[in-house]
Amino acid sequence: MVNRIILNETSYFGRGAINKIADELNSRGYKRVLLVTDKVLYDNKIAQKVIDVLSNNGTVLYIFMNIKPNPTIDNVKEGLVLAKTSNIDAIVAIGGGSVIDTSKAISIILTNPEYSDVASLEGVANTKNKGLPLIAIPTTAGTAAEVTINYVITNEEYNTKMVCVDPHDIPICSIIDPDLMQEMPQQLAATTGMDALTHAIEGYITQNAWLMTDMFHINAMALIYKNLEKAANEKDRDAIDNMAYAQYIAGMGFSNVGLGIVHSMAHALGAIFDTPHGLANAILLPHVLRFNSKACLDAFRNMANSFELDVSDMSDEDAAEEFISAITELSKKLGIPQSLTEIGIPYEAIPILAEKALADVCTPGNPIQVDINDIKNIYREAFH
Repeated sequence: MVNRIILNETSYFGRGAINKIADELNSRGYKRVLLVTDKVLYDNKIAQKVIDVLSNNGTVLYIFMNIKPNPTIDNVKEGLVLAKTSNIDAIVAIGGGSVIDTSKAISIILTNPEYSDVASLEGVANTKNKGLPLIAIPTTAGTAAEVTINYVITNEEYNTKMVCVDPHDIPICSIIDPDLMQEMPQQLAATTGMDALTHAIEGYITQNAWLMTDMFHINAMALIYKNLEKAANEKDRDAIDNMAYAQYIAGMGFSNVGLGIVHSMAHALGAIFDTPHGLANAILLPHVLRFNSKACLDAFRNMANSFELDVSDMSDEDAAEEFISAITELSKKLGIPQSLTEIGIPYEAIPILAEKALADVCTPGNPIQVDINDIKNIYREAFH
C-alpha cells in the first residue's frame, strides 16, 4: 500500500509570529493582497493586528469580510469579484475555518476559472493549477484549515455542505500565533477545541490511518485533553499555546487520511440548521464513538492511554467506555450542550439529516460501514 502526505510549504509558530507575514510576502514578491476576514474579527480589532503589519510593509490591501459562519457559494462568488477587479498577487486569510475555507475556494477558482460556479468543486476536484498563493492565519484552535487540503462550502440551494478536497488549495504559508487566539470567547474556544479533538480521534480510527498519521493524531489528542479546559475556561497562556499547536498537528494527520461519520452528521446539521460545526461535533462525538468502538477496541485503549486514564485492569469494552466518558465529562466542564434537543434541532428532521449524512464525503472513512438506519439511530441517541 502506498500512503501520501501533503503539507504546506512553510509554517511559523509562536506569539508574535504574525510579524513574519511581511517577510513572506516580500521574499515572494507579492505586493497586492486580498485580505479575507470576518466582521467580528474586524470590529474586535483582531484582524487589525495583521492589517497593521501589512500596511507598515507598504502592501496594497483589499479587504473582504462578508462571510457567514458556515460560508456559502454566494460568499465565495462575492469575494471572487473583488479579487478579480483588484489584480491581486496573493490572499491573506485571518480567521477561523469559515474564513480560510472561503479563501481556499477563491484561490482555486482564480487559477482554475472553469470552476467558477463553485458547486463543481465538491468532492475531489480535478483542478489543473495550484491556487493563487494563500497565507493562512488561524484565530481559532480547531479547524486546522491552514494545513489541510480540504475546505467546506455550503450550497444553500440544496441545503448541503460541500466538502472539497484538493491538494492545490493548501496554503503556501501558515502563521500560528496564539496571541490571536487569546481573546476567543469561551464557547468558541470550547467548541473549536472539541472540533480539533474530533479530528484527532476520527483521523486515528479512520480506515486509511497509518503509522505517520497515527503519530500526529495520538499526540494531538493527548495535548487537547490536557489543555482544552484550561485554555477555554481559564485563558491559561500555556494551554492556549498548546491548543494552537495541537489543532495544527491533528490537521496534518486527518487532511491526509480523512474522517468519519461524526463529521458527516455534523455537516448535515450545519447545512440544514446552520449549527456551528464544532458544537455539532461535540454533541455527536460520544454517540458515534459508542457505535464505532466495537470495530477497533485496541485503538480505543490506545486513545484512553493518551488521555492518561487508568485502564490497565479494564476489559477492552470498559476501557473504551472510560475513554468516551472522559470526553463527555470534558464537554460538560466546557459548558457545551449535551443533546440536539438543547440546541433546538427538531426530532422530525432525522430522516433528511440522515440522508445527507450518508451521502457526505466523510462517510466512507468511518471504521464501520454504515447504512441510513445506523445514522438515524445515532441521531436519535443524540437527542437524549
